[in-house]
Amino acid sequence: MPNKHFVISCEWLLEHLEDPQVVIVDCRFSLADPQLGQQQYKKCHIQGSYYLDLNLDLSSPVGKHGGRHPLPEPHELAQKLSKIGVNSPETLVVAYDNSRYAFASRLWWLLRYFGHEKVAVLDGGFAAWQNVGYPVTDVVPEHKVATDITFIPKIQTDMVVDIATVKERKDLQEVVLIDSREKERYLGIREPIDKIAGHIPGAVNYPWQEVTDSAGYLLPSVEQSHRWSNLENAKEIFVYCGSGVTACVNLLSLELAGIHTGKLYAGSWSDWISY
Repeated sequence: MPNKHFVISCEWLLEHLEDPQVVIVDCRFSLADPQLGQQQYKKCHIQGSYYLDLNLDLSSPVGKHGGRHPLPEPHELAQKLSKIGVNSPETLVVAYDNSRYAFASRLWWLLRYFGHEKVAVLDGGFAAWQNVGYPVTDVVPEHKVATDITFIPKIQTDMVVDIATVKERKDLQEVVLIDSREKERYLGIREPIDKIAGHIPGAVNYPWQEVTDSAGYLLPSVEQSHRWSNLENAKEIFVYCGSGVTACVNLLSLELAGIHTGKLYAGSWSDWISY
């Protein structure tokens, strides 16, 4: 079985490709080209994996507030998860992408937010799977014909914060606000996506790309712990990015480090600047 740290190896997954209680989800996506992930999936994916799209499946439609990737409506995502065979709480969901967990960890976080603990990311992602020559295919598996919704969300409201909570608590001594974007965006030197550059006052910068090595493998738990060593005494850690997606990579890192106080500011910078 995968370890408690929500990470599994390609070798383990290969041995469990036919396991009916393992559901594999391809989360590849490109913010610059929203159709690219779906196209890549149709061309080639891990045998038996289903595709969930960041914009269409793992987010709600964009509104005036709430950021560029609002959290999905629970009932709708529950229906989609049921159709790909995710049962509560037996099924292990394995998420992968080719972007150093930028999108796989969004699904990892969402499932835990929905009360489903049996979820892991694939160490090294799709590149690691391909590099060792494990089976890929262009065959899209059929959805389950389910008369009932077999995935029942149990929302963990304490895992998420809104703008009001961030404003109210971010400057308290026991609270740390983490900006997960790369340093240039945090400093406001470069802003390729949002209309306003900069960061939320009081936030400290922990770029999400530092969670992995250059090949896309997660750093060992010891290094994850060292990365967060200054925050071990924080009672609450609010984590944000541009739109609540790559912040989930830092939330995964916090869990790997044994720190369970991380909460997602789901709307993130794109919500903050909408007011």
